[in-house]
Amino acid sequence: MKILLMGNPNVGKSVIFSRLTGVHVVASNYPGTTVSYTRGVMKLGEETVEVIDVPGTYTLEPTTEAEEVASQMLDTGDVVINVVNATNLERNLYLTLQLLERDIPVVVILNMWDDTKHRGIHIDLDKLRELLGVPVIPTVAVTGQGIKELVENTPRATSPDTPVRSRDERWATIGSIIDQVQRVTHRHHTWLERLEDASVKPLTGGIIALAVLAGSFMLIRLIGESLISYGLDPLFNTLWAPVLLRLSDLLGGSGFLHDIVIGKIASGEVNFIESFGLLSSGLYVPLAMVLPYVIAFYLVLGLLEDIGYLPRLAVLMDTIMHRLGLHGYAIIPTLLGFGCNVPAILATRILESKRERFIAATLISIAVPCAALQAMIFGLVGERGGQYVAIVYGTLFVVWIILA
Repeated sequence: MKILLMGNPNVGKSVIFSRLTGVHVVASNYPGTTVSYTRGVMKLGEETVEVIDVPGTYTLEPTTEAEEVASQMLDTGDVVINVVNATNLERNLYLTLQLLERDIPVVVILNMWDDTKHRGIHIDLDKLRELLGVPVIPTVAVTGQGIKELVENTPRATSPDTPVRSRDERWATIGSIIDQVQRVTHRHHTWLERLEDASVKPLTGGIIALAVLAGSFMLIRLIGESLISYGLDPLFNTLWAPVLLRLSDLLGGSGFLHDIVIGKIASGEVNFIESFGLLSSGLYVPLAMVLPYVIAFYLVLGLLEDIGYLPRLAVLMDTIMHRLGLHGYAIIPTLLGFGCNVPAILATRILESKRERFIAATLISIAVPCAALQAMIFGLVGERGGQYVAIVYGTLFVVWIILA
């Protein structure tokens, strides 16, 4: 048996997939994370079945490469688990109705069920099951709530006799379903929700973005410098320097081989930055100067992913990115480039056309400093003052705009 996980982008399919199969998938808010689908297996009773995490799609009438792949893969599945964002039922049900029209057994799961309570959304599950004619399971993927019920109900997936509708008829049906199953109670928005709304508006969103990015780089620098000052520097000076001095004595204190392996030694001390030996600067620079900033960058990026800020930044940047010939979510591989250009260029696969991927990859390669380069910027320029670091990044930004 082959089970397909299908749903709109960013509804938690990858997390559901991980819960079902135990296979680790990057569970982020990046748009189009699963452009290349992922396979896994799970136990369904006594049977071992294949589970496929299908690329996110809004419709089975493909307009993008990811939607084309999703539509084609539907023909190979035996059961579909349709993952629906419970907080945005109206938009998600369009794909659900299309799946029901395809005469394939379906189970619908309402993910992010806990968020419906926070937002004052009340959904009548029994009525929704009756109207759709298939099992409907509420889940919270990040905590595992509802996963056991999903596994138990997957064999009960049904394929109701659903007529093929036109687009207008589907939206009319969705409107009728929403009227019957969903009720939204008025409540006051929390300060966090107001902040989320403000983060996608042009004026306030720009201010928030600048504050977030400035704060992120300050945090990266703080974490990186702390790792260097309180961890790696003492480690190299107390443990590795004596080894190099002993090795220097064995090599005679000078000579060609000594300069290659150890480098220069002044006053009986190893200057890891200026010695330029394979075992001195060759180890110290990547491990004690660059690696801490790389680690710090990905820690901060993971934090931004977990709080859901990256998709909002993509929405905010959409207008600007369109002027550069890109979509808003091109900002995501661009941000990845500040960590390392290699995964950033690989991440350009989320962009829809070869033209966009080429533009983004070119900009990342030329005008986005990776963490290694940032470490050198902080190390060489930072000691002269933060204004010089700002000048370097400002120059790179201007180059980025000119090249675009």
